[in-house]
Amino acid sequence: MKKTLARLPIATGAVVAVLASVAGPAAATVVVPPTARSGRLVQVGPIADHGFPTWFRDSNNVRLEACITPDDPLCPAPPGSVPDPARPVSFPDNFPDEFFYQLGGANLTLPGGVKATIGLDLEGAFATGPVIPGDQVTFGRVRIRFDAPAGARYRITHPYGVDDVVADAKKGVNVTEDIGLSPGVFAQALNSRIGPFLTWDPAVAPAAPAGYVGDPAVNHQVVGSPYGTNFVRIERLDSTGAVLGQVGYTDLFSVQGRYATHAGVDVDQATYSRDPDGTGMVEVHASSEADQDIQVIGDPSAGYGTTSLRGTGGHYYGRLPFTGTLTPGAAVDVVNLTDQPVATKRHALTDVVTVYQVDYDADAQTLRVLAGSSDRMAPPTLSVAGLGPITDAPFTGVAVPPGIVTVTSSAGGSASTPLAGSGGGFLPKPPTGAATAVSPARTGQTVRLDATASAGVISGFTWTQTAGPAVTLADPNRPVATFVPAVGGLYTFAVTVTGPGGVAAPVSVSVGVSGATANAGADLTVIRGRPVTLNGTASTSAATWSWRQVSGPAARLTGTATGRPAVTYPALTLPAAPGGRPFTYRNDPVVMELTVRDAYGAGTDRVVLRPRAETLSGLTVRYRKGTKQWQLSGRSSLHAGQRVVVVLGSRLTGRVIGRAVTVRSDGTFSLRATGPSCGSLRTVSLVTTTGGVRLGVRVTVTR
Repeated sequence: MKKTLARLPIATGAVVAVLASVAGPAAATVVVPPTARSGRLVQVGPIADHGFPTWFRDSNNVRLEACITPDDPLCPAPPGSVPDPARPVSFPDNFPDEFFYQLGGANLTLPGGVKATIGLDLEGAFATGPVIPGDQVTFGRVRIRFDAPAGARYRITHPYGVDDVVADAKKGVNVTEDIGLSPGVFAQALNSRIGPFLTWDPAVAPAAPAGYVGDPAVNHQVVGSPYGTNFVRIERLDSTGAVLGQVGYTDLFSVQGRYATHAGVDVDQATYSRDPDGTGMVEVHASSEADQDIQVIGDPSAGYGTTSLRGTGGHYYGRLPFTGTLTPGAAVDVVNLTDQPVATKRHALTDVVTVYQVDYDADAQTLRVLAGSSDRMAPPTLSVAGLGPITDAPFTGVAVPPGIVTVTSSAGGSASTPLAGSGGGFLPKPPTGAATAVSPARTGQTVRLDATASAGVISGFTWTQTAGPAVTLADPNRPVATFVPAVGGLYTFAVTVTGPGGVAAPVSVSVGVSGATANAGADLTVIRGRPVTLNGTASTSAATWSWRQVSGPAARLTGTATGRPAVTYPALTLPAAPGGRPFTYRNDPVVMELTVRDAYGAGTDRVVLRPRAETLSGLTVRYRKGTKQWQLSGRSSLHAGQRVVVVLGSRLTGRVIGRAVTVRSDGTFSLRATGPSCGSLRTVSLVTTTGGVRLGVRVTVTR
């Protein structure tokens, strides 16, 4: 069955090196075949008038030429690719927008009637689509297409390798590999997987039509696989790559290609030289196949006739004397008479430029170039690319000379030579120093001086102290130096960075060191309600003091900006008559914090004020029901004139009995009160303003 072309746009300038899905994200991997590759495409032929290679050659010495005409049934251009098939093909007005050197492939029917197609082509086309001179591209294509469930994995073995493909949800298996899509860089196609060319197997009848690799309308066994896999086999794999089974196989292919009958010709170089009297030589270098009749067409105005070139191994050379006139823009016409029709190439004649001397002085930044032209009758203008015409004087101000000096001629010639400079060697730029330190710091702690941010080529560091209390530096010749300050103050250091390019200017860094150490004094035991004096005067390097309360019942604090502030732990608020309300007993320590500061930092310390413990003892409590009279007496261990409140019950939330009484100077206290009734309660509880408390004291009840 004859293969038909499914046409797709070509990505401009791309060189695709791996399988890529055209219509969806099918995962495709090129697998290295188990057999080493034994052949490939090896040569691009001369460029024909249409701007494409005349032919491609493979390692079996098979040359296939471009199928560009629509009237050859065994090697036609694709249908619709030639604008006017009734007219002769001509470039660029009536030329196919795509064509093939090899058009090969196979069709398979898979289980369920699914059709699979494999394309193996060497194609010519235009990078942006339409026929545009300069847009010519050639590329090798491997294409694999068939419907398959999403996620299904397959291994496809074909003449040019093995592909591992996971089908996607939209198009199943639909992948294309194109290698060689840069305009004019036709040799990129040699790196594709296409090659050697596929031809009908000569051991299997019928034989291929003379001059062709086969008849594309007839499926046939082929030879040419570099791996010996002249078939297509499709296998279903599991997720690990193990073979589940073969789902398709064929060794029948449709192949199209015409053996090259034209060798073509390329003119590699055409130059002239002439003496002051106007006589000279034209020299021509050309290339084609071996044993071709390559000639230069004579030019009567120049005074030379049609001349055959001498050839060996596909390379040709001629040296033609001329005595006539070479007009501006003169060219030579080179033909290959072995080709029918004759292949013709025109190439401009240029002079030969010789560079005699190139001297670059790196110190003076001057470039002197001496060069000459093979045209000694009418010496053309010679110029250095990027700098201008050559004169007797050197080029000046050339800070960065070209590595390759190219001399061009107004007569078309050019020559290049590498530059070897003179003058003193370049040294690295002087380094740039940088210095940092964490500031402020504290006495007794290690301070880092850091120059690691210095830039450039560096061979050494030197740290020195320039101001402040004297210290000893550790590692003064390393990027990071350290010191431990004993006293507060401002310390200044300089680092000098050296390198092959010189010495950097010293860079200074200053570190403020704080010696401020707070000492809030010893913890205190205090009587609630009486002021005490805190003592922070043992703090060091204190320029300022600042006191604040951190926790505990809100105390009265005065003189907060001095070293000896006054603080009063508040007296306990007693239950209020008649009682029976919520009451919170707090006797927590009060914590005060001192912060002292100097010019470079601060220090803190805390002092704890705890209420002096108080014990209530010797308690006797009587209640007379008839008169509702209460009598209570007792003793406190704290003789501070504090007040005492008595409440009914075993908690401090009971009803208040009478009023608060004051503890006498000997520590005793007593209470006489009428009411409230004790009811069924047989205990009372006591609390003092200095924090003393006694719960659940037994009551003696009488009539």
